[in-house]
Amino acid sequence: MRIIGIDPGTAITGFSILESEKSELKLLDYGCIRTSSKLSDSERLEQISKDLSSIIKKWKPEKASIERLFFNKNVKTAISVAQARGVIMLKLEENNIQQSEYTPMEIKSAICGYGKADKKMVQEMVKTIFKLEKPPQPDDAADAVAAAVCLANSIEIR
Repeated sequence: MRIIGIDPGTAITGFSILESEKSELKLLDYGCIRTSSKLSDSERLEQISKDLSSIIKKWKPEKASIERLFFNKNVKTAISVAQARGVIMLKLEENNIQQSEYTPMEIKSAICGYGKADKKMVQEMVKTIFKLEKPPQPDDAADAVAAAVCLANSIEIR
């Protein structure tokens, strides 16, 4: 089964593609969708939609894991991320991709065994698990891989 992991954001949206087969995980692709701060909000959301469509078309994932919005103190950032999540969720729905959402703590627990792991720990664990030469950069990409692992793990448990 092919899984897309997504760490939503307006400036940077991390994505990953995993193949989960017989309890074995293979990392097929990961990276980021980046938008320019010079674009309007609507133009940035349109770019996320278009780029995500290309990724979906190329990899044809069956399931998606999306990081659930974590609201801290910055309302402006939370609204921006929520808008990106809405576009992402709509694009996944349009492509009949089953969606699961996980909190940052659940995702960190799945990849590190510790829900309060920092970004560097997540990057190092992704590097170790998938035998990468270096940790995924930026951390949004590593977070997207971790989100996909979280879903893959929960499927294996069921």
